[in-house]
Amino acid sequence: MKLLSGYDFGVIIPTLLLLGISLVVLSSISATLFINQLLFTVIGVACFLFFSSMSIGALKHMKLFFYIISVFILVLLLFIGVEARGAQRWIEVFSIRMQFSELLKPFLIVAFAALLTEWGKKLTFLRLAMCIMLFSPIVVLLFRQPDLGNAIVYAVTFLFMLFSAGVSVWYMLFGFLFFATSLPLVWRLLAQYQRDRILTFINPTYDPLGIGYNAIQSAIAVGSGLFFGRGLGRGIQSQLAFLPERHTDFIFATFSEEFGFLGSVALLVLYFLLLLRILRIAKDCDDVFTSLVAFG
Repeated sequence: MKLLSGYDFGVIIPTLLLLGISLVVLSSISATLFINQLLFTVIGVACFLFFSSMSIGALKHMKLFFYIISVFILVLLLFIGVEARGAQRWIEVFSIRMQFSELLKPFLIVAFAALLTEWGKKLTFLRLAMCIMLFSPIVVLLFRQPDLGNAIVYAVTFLFMLFSAGVSVWYMLFGFLFFATSLPLVWRLLAQYQRDRILTFINPTYDPLGIGYNAIQSAIAVGSGLFFGRGLGRGIQSQLAFLPERHTDFIFATFSEEFGFLGSVALLVLYFLLLLRILRIAKDCDDVFTSLVAFG
């Protein structure tokens, strides 16, 4: 038990349960997907044990390396990335495709948490502008892949970290107003399919046989699960492949169809408990750097 004394079970238990649920759901779709997920779960746990054994200060001092290697990899993707469905987001290693924009998230969080810790007490307008300038290439490179979804996730995470670091609310308000006034220009820069996705998000019935098809099918899958669900491997939408990307983008719809409203609520409760615990750690932590990493 001494080996486990340094870990926070408020984080570990919900995470392990979520990993277990993912394996169970994927096993109902495909044995190959289950094996792949199991492999990545083992790799993920190994990485967790490795990084949790490191000093948090060691990670802090690697901020420049994390930032440079992240930008380098995102630039490299533009040249050697594997293209699929009009996007160049993956690098193929030993026949395994890896989306590095996902893998780089924690490292960039550490890099900017370290920078904000150094500048936090004297985060002047000039330093804030420099932070934004350093962050901008990340969003631009993601946008170029194109990966609008991840670009938005990165941007929101960065803004949340700025707010957590104590950036003036007036700066944040000014930034929001600037973004709001630039929306017509941003809209013109978006590709047509990206505009369609936004319109579909606002109104799922927009173009029901085209860009809105996926959202409608996912809603049907969730609804068909009713209260208790159809049972593992018995989902009509997912098992008969009416639901596109049933194992990735729409995995929640697959889960909802098989486990119903009750299972969906239980799943969301696990996420809620995990996020609540992380926020509590960030709030109670005495070290600013560690707190910002947790908030990120």
